[in-house]
Amino acid sequence: MTFSLRPAYDDPQLADLVGRLRDYLDGELADHERERGLTHESRLTRADLEPVWRRSRELGFYGVHLPEEYGGRNLTYTQLAALKEEIGASGRVLAHSVLGDMGGPLRAGDILKHATDHQLATYLLPLVRGERACCFSLTETDAGSDVRSMRTTAVRDGDGYRLTGHKVFSSAGPFADFAIVVARMAGTGEQEGDKPLFSAFLVDLDSPGCRVEDGATPMSGEHIESDIVLDDCRVPAANLLGEEGKGMRIALGRVTTNRLLHCPTVIGATRRALALTLDRTRHRKVAGGKPLLALQAIQHKVADMATELYAARSMTYAALASLDRGEDAHAEAFMCKLFVAESAFRILDEAVQIHGKEGLTQGHEIEFLFRKIRMFRILTGTSEIQRNGIAKLLAFQP
Repeated sequence: MTFSLRPAYDDPQLADLVGRLRDYLDGELADHERERGLTHESRLTRADLEPVWRRSRELGFYGVHLPEEYGGRNLTYTQLAALKEEIGASGRVLAHSVLGDMGGPLRAGDILKHATDHQLATYLLPLVRGERACCFSLTETDAGSDVRSMRTTAVRDGDGYRLTGHKVFSSAGPFADFAIVVARMAGTGEQEGDKPLFSAFLVDLDSPGCRVEDGATPMSGEHIESDIVLDDCRVPAANLLGEEGKGMRIALGRVTTNRLLHCPTVIGATRRALALTLDRTRHRKVAGGKPLLALQAIQHKVADMATELYAARSMTYAALASLDRGEDAHAEAFMCKLFVAESAFRILDEAVQIHGKEGLTQGHEIEFLFRKIRMFRILTGTSEIQRNGIAKLLAFQP
């Protein structure tokens, strides 16, 4: 894998997809955002997003990773990662809605294989078509990294269940129609040594006893999070996803893959930050009229930034290639998440330093990217959790 700020691909299918995706991101989507006056800190509405879902579906991007039976192209993990990298590198406000990360097929994850015919017809196929949107509700205030300590409970009630609890950081919640909610089965895990059992449910967000509240605004400033509050909310048995007691397995079943697939988006955003930084160093003049890049101190900074980006990208795609070959990449996923998060933060920190006052100014893209990238050291598993996972797996190495 060679270093490039605008990668090219030998795979004809992937080269075509990347080329068309770049055209859409820089053309139609950019125009749509300008017409609506959208910024990264705008409060997005369905009116902003639905045209993107529909057009992305028409162009073959929305759910492109899915099997052909669902209208996708059955992409490999490596192919999907390349598209996610372009999403991150685009700088577009609504880029997260093009492949279906925000409320769409990628947000739903791998639950299609657990769904009944009723659930497919009512919830998931409309989701794939861009007609409905979902959020994933797992995290609670005191159940972040330790999700098994969640307090949201499900009580059997005749031919259904009643759910009570408070979920936080439900991304896409402000414009979702339904949530994938994981809850502890009441009566399990309450005594010492008693193993808690968890189930997953499809919950309509307009159900009695369910309300969607504004979630905390993350440091990125994006208004994409909601709290999902359940107060004796009745859910029919037909909305139980998979088997009762298997909800955590459904929620975390693709954790290795998902952990890896978050990395290309961050790599793309870091790629954009490096491109913006190089542009500044070439055009910003210092004393004597020389460009900033003429200073050796700056040359060394951008050299280190590019090297870290190359290392992060190379290891991520190597791990994805292992998954495509059917190999176990559990340790590699921990390592990639750790290294990508930490190296991307270092690169953005230097980008801010090189941009000077502009890098500290709200409304400047580098300032936004710094805040956005800083979050990745915590989201989808903190760096400390990744180190724990790596160390645990190393302990069992021969």
